[in-house]
Amino acid sequence: MKKIILITGGQRSGKSMYAEQLALSMTNHPIYLATAHIWDDEFRQRVARHQERRGSNWTNIEEEKYLSRHNIYNKVCVIDCITLWCTNFFYDKDRKVSEQPSVADALRAIEEEFDKFTNQEATFIFVTNEIGSGGVSDNAIQRRFTDMEGWMNQYVASKADEVILMVSGIPVKIK
Repeated sequence: MKKIILITGGQRSGKSMYAEQLALSMTNHPIYLATAHIWDDEFRQRVARHQERRGSNWTNIEEEKYLSRHNIYNKVCVIDCITLWCTNFFYDKDRKVSEQPSVADALRAIEEEFDKFTNQEATFIFVTNEIGSGGVSDNAIQRRFTDMEGWMNQYVASKADEVILMVSGIPVKIK
């Protein structure tokens, strides 16, 4: 049976840890699908710490954009995270700055990819950030990204069976 769970909250609110614990409560061999592009050494070390914490019973998949390439039929999968996944559509590292997609085009592409990926029987546990909960940025690019990511969070939440807001390490059921 297909199930979509969205776990959202601020930075360092406990989202990933909660998602991992939830997955392990459902299966002994979950999948961890990482969407991050590793930009620098600090981030590479952060990824390594996450991998060490999870252990060998996890299947780790790294996929920056096309989640639907992966068949996770009848499995439990943590997708971490929507924010970084959106970044990979918003800023295409293979294009010049002047050729970057519009917010509407990037949002449409990520929604289509979400629908393709979740069109299989599995348990999907998506992790995302509530970056729009802070102040309004004075940077136009950051405002456009915040809008796009907020709209994507709304899209996923509308499709989700459950939505959990993490507040200081405490899960609060929203839906």
